[in-house]
Amino acid sequence: MLLPPANAVFDYQLGGAYAPAAEVRIVDRDRAAPPVPGLYSVCYVNAFQTQPAELAHWRRAHPDLLLKKHGRPVVDEAWGERLLDTSSARRRRALAKVVGSWIDRCAQSGFQAVEPDNLDSYSRSKGVLTLSDNKAFASMLIRRAHDDGLAIAQKNTAELAPAGRALGFDFAIAEECQAYGECDTYMRTYGDEVFEVEYPDNGGIAGFRAACRARGGSISVLYRDRDVLTPGSKGYINESC
Repeated sequence: MLLPPANAVFDYQLGGAYAPAAEVRIVDRDRAAPPVPGLYSVCYVNAFQTQPAELAHWRRAHPDLLLKKHGRPVVDEAWGERLLDTSSARRRRALAKVVGSWIDRCAQSGFQAVEPDNLDSYSRSKGVLTLSDNKAFASMLIRRAHDDGLAIAQKNTAELAPAGRALGFDFAIAEECQAYGECDTYMRTYGDEVFEVEYPDNGGIAGFRAACRARGGSISVLYRDRDVLTPGSKGYINESC
């Protein structure tokens, strides 16, 4: 298992794959995209919520794994994503078969690491899920990734550190930790294996520059547009320090 190179230039390409700049050493792409030969490639997996385009499949193939409260769907309104139901051991085992197969394919495709997103879905679950539920599911994904020879990132959820390290997460991808004052929490747990992403609608360029002054010599800090667009798209932003 190989960890990402610490404090190397990191590119977040979740909105679409494109040729990275010459200085980039780490690329994070959706599981449907290929890794980048010669670079450290991280495979993005939406492990705790549905991708909007895949909701019909979940409804058809795994309706019992979609979270409900009083019979009504629980939705992450910000992104239009249904939450997955991690509330019981049976459901977690069923989810692990689905998400685990994605992690297997990340490894088979040549990625070096996996980023399971929405670890903090319990906080949007209207009280149906707990942190313990998601930790239990995360442990299953960590074992699967390590069995596949992949490193695995703790994505956000600062309140989980340092418990996340104890679970087995190898590094952290921290969105908006400058804006929320959480960066030191991640660094105390993961040292220089923290990859920070800041956005223009929460802290803006001033927040990014403050992050660079505070931590740019120690960890990777990236400034991206919220929709992580591809170059040439209106609103595309991509700066590193």
